[in-house]
Amino acid sequence: MIILYNQDSDASLGEISDAQLQFLMDSMEEESTEDQDYYLDENTLDYLIGRGADPALTDLLRAALAGNKHMTIRWERA
Repeated sequence: MIILYNQDSDASLGEISDAQLQFLMDSMEEESTEDQDYYLDENTLDYLIGRGADPALTDLLRAALAGNKHMTIRWERA
C-alpha cells in the first residue's frame, strides 16, 4: 500500500496503487534515486492528465490541491 501525504502538513491525502506510483515516478522529475516527493500545481495536474494518468489518481490529486495554488506531495509505503 502506498500513501500520499502533504509534505508541509504531513496530512494523509489517500492511497494509490503500485501502478499509479510508477506512473508518477515515470512522469515527474526526481532529484535523486531516493526522491519521494513531487511538486504539484494545476499545470502539473494537466500534464499528468495529458500523459494518460489514471482518473482515480487525478481525482485524488485534484482533491488534494483544492484550495491551494501548489503543494509538495510525498509518498510512503505503508
